[in-house]
Order: sequence, then structure tokens, then C-alpha cells
Amino acid sequence: MSIKYKSILLIFAILLIDQILKIWIKTHMFLGEEHFITNWFRIHFIENEGMAFGMSFGGRWGKLLLSLFRMVAIAFLGWYIAFLIKSKTSNGLVLSISLIFTGALGNLLDSAFYGLIFTESKLWGDVAQMTTLGAGYESFLHGRVVDMFYFPLIKGSYPDWIPFWGGDYFEFFRPVFNIADSAISVGVVIVLLFYRNSFNALNENTIKQDKEKSIIA
Repeated sequence: MSIKYKSILLIFAILLIDQILKIWIKTHMFLGEEHFITNWFRIHFIENEGMAFGMSFGGRWGKLLLSLFRMVAIAFLGWYIAFLIKSKTSNGLVLSISLIFTGALGNLLDSAFYGLIFTESKLWGDVAQMTTLGAGYESFLHGRVVDMFYFPLIKGSYPDWIPFWGGDYFEFFRPVFNIADSAISVGVVIVLLFYRNSFNALNENTIKQDKEKSIIA
């Protein structure tokens, strides 16, 4: 199988799993509901305004700008994946960028469409229902991203001698996240660990090809 089809398959598989799980959580759990898998692994349903790991940004206008920025980033990543494939670069780099692309796209789908097709999730109330397009809880690009994975591995208090935070409660890992967030994180880590030098090689190769084309012309 060529790297092109491996990339497409990876994107499709992760996106499908991400959306199926989010829709199931959205339509079967009320906001804040939690199920213990183990003491350190829980399914905990929350929603956020669109940034990774439960972070938010700047109210409605910030939400809109974030969604638009993500759309531009996704378009660029899609182009860049095609460029990498055409350049016959490392398969691992292509798949890593594909992971980042998929994660960004997965969360954008929540922001773009969930507000249009679902009723609002409520704390300790009825679960959300899928409704007719446009009859949901928000407008286009203002939907909230569904998160569910919670790993409170370590809990305790900071030692008293630590400035500012001494004696305060801490928890690792506190953010609640989803498969799309995980895809972005894994892709970024793989790129940083194994493919940082590939970008320099790509730039040099592109410059070389441009020079060869200009000489031929």
C-alpha cells in the first residue's frame, strides 16, 4: 500500500473512531457524568470551547476566530501532507502530520456542526438528543468540543517550601481530552523526537529542485 493510501486510511480510521465515541458520549451521558474504569482512568463527560485539553479562548468572538484559524491550519496541513508525499519524504513524517491533521479536523467538526445537530447537554439532567439541522443549541462554528478521557494518576499537595503553590492541591494528569487531542499530541511528539531534521532536508531539496528548474528554463 502506498503512503498516500496509508495516510488516507489513518485519517479516516481515527476520525471515524473519534466521532463515533463523541456522539455516543454526547447522546448517552449527561454533562459531568463520570464512569470509573480504574481509580486512575475515568470516562468523564465535559465540553469545551474548542481548544485542546479543555482550554477555552476569548468568548464567542474568540471561539469564532479559533474555529477559523483551525480551518486555515487544516487546509495548510492537507496541502503539506500532499507536498510531503510528492517529495517522497519519510513515511513516518507523513503519518505524523496526518495525525495532527486528523486531530484538528476532528475537533473542528465538533465546533462546526455539533451546535447545529444536538440539543444542549445539561449538568445532572437529560442527555442531549440529535435534532434537525439548525435546531440545536448553537450556531455554525460555535459548537462545543466533547471530551471524555480523564487520567488522575497522581494526587497530592505541593510541599510547603515551594513558592506561590506551597500547600496547594495538585493532580496529574488533570486535563480531560479526546481522541482528536491525543492524535495531535502523538503526532507532534513523534515529529519533535524523530523528524526535526527532515524539515531542513525538505527545504534544501526544494531549493535544489527550484534551481534545477530555473536552469532548465
